[in-house]
Amino acid sequence: PERVELAPLPTWQPVGEHLTLRCLVAGGAPRANLTVVLLRGEEELSRQPAVGEPAEATVTVLAGRDDHLASFSCRTELDLRSRGLEVFQNSSAPQQLRTFVLPAKHPNLATPRVVEVGAEWPVDCTMDGLFPASEAQVRLELAGRNLHLKVTHNKDSLLATTNDKANMEEEGTQHVSCVVTLGNQSRFWREDVTFYSFPAPNLTLSEPEVSEGTVVTVECEAHPGVTVMLSGAPAPSPGPRAQLQLNASAEDNGRLFSCTAALEVDRQVVYKNRTRKLSVLYGPRLDKRDCLGNWTWQEGSQQTLKCQPWGNPVPELKCHRKGDGAPLPTGDLRPVKREVSGTYVCEARSPRGEVIREVVVNVIYHRNHILTTILVTIAFTVGITSLAAYLYNRQRKIQKYKLQKAQEAAAMKLNTPATPP
Repeated sequence: PERVELAPLPTWQPVGEHLTLRCLVAGGAPRANLTVVLLRGEEELSRQPAVGEPAEATVTVLAGRDDHLASFSCRTELDLRSRGLEVFQNSSAPQQLRTFVLPAKHPNLATPRVVEVGAEWPVDCTMDGLFPASEAQVRLELAGRNLHLKVTHNKDSLLATTNDKANMEEEGTQHVSCVVTLGNQSRFWREDVTFYSFPAPNLTLSEPEVSEGTVVTVECEAHPGVTVMLSGAPAPSPGPRAQLQLNASAEDNGRLFSCTAALEVDRQVVYKNRTRKLSVLYGPRLDKRDCLGNWTWQEGSQQTLKCQPWGNPVPELKCHRKGDGAPLPTGDLRPVKREVSGTYVCEARSPRGEVIREVVVNVIYHRNHILTTILVTIAFTVGITSLAAYLYNRQRKIQKYKLQKAQEAAAMKLNTPATPP
């Protein structure tokens, strides 16, 4: 044949749909010996006699995923072996087919419902069931503006992500859309996003640093349409302004005041916070809570001696023992020794005054038991010896006295005259 040509294949062929291959053959004789073969690679799909001028041979196949990037062609065979010759072949140029799968569902578009102007916000668009997923194209748009994307393909799915920053011109409700294109088809989805402006509330202190006893005014204010709540303030009627007054005390030093502003955007409440710290100046404090004042410990025990004044500015503490002026050993005492016993005078001083407090440290300890035993034994022995000597001397004196009286009685008998008869 003069011409063997395969009709052009579609650019993309949906998987699961029928595809008709058409081959045109011009010339070639004798026609009774001419056959047209339609091929997929080297696989024969159809073998038909060439009929008509030009001859046309067709075959319909069901496109599948295996047909993607497959080569199709047609071939003519002129069989002249009956005349002592051979089989003469002529083939068309091969054509490559691309098949695809794009589900009928829409892409999954994930985006916040409300976004603050100037803040970064994430957008994700996903779709699965694609074939071939690597050939799929995706586009994200905000009010007609294309967003810069990062696209990831994974087997039969794709993920498109971006972090965008809305500008003031886009304030209000805008459309965010995702379009996925594969083959000659597209799938589309759109979400509405509301962009808003919401400055943080203005929180002020009449004076950020005051002396104890000063009246301080705390005020929070926001734009109209915003509701504010001030910590520590009585609940007022909802509005853009709240106020609190207090008489500053030592307990208020370092106190944090917080103002929360609430704004409703598209049936969703968003919040902004602002905090301020109050500094209260007051003189030194050194009471039982900070410095116990009387410690009684066993010698050799493990103890911690704490004596810490407080005030603003922070006072300096000096403690000296009465008599020798030794400093108070604050901190870890490991072990406790009897030498720390005594009465100490502690003075806390700052530019705002001074305070003095006496503290006593008692250490209980035991004397040497062996020495005590010896001394007790000696004392006992001396006592027993003295008692024995006393009893012996007393007995001698009694015996001596009795002997003396007996002698005096005998002498009196001898000196008395006899009575006449």
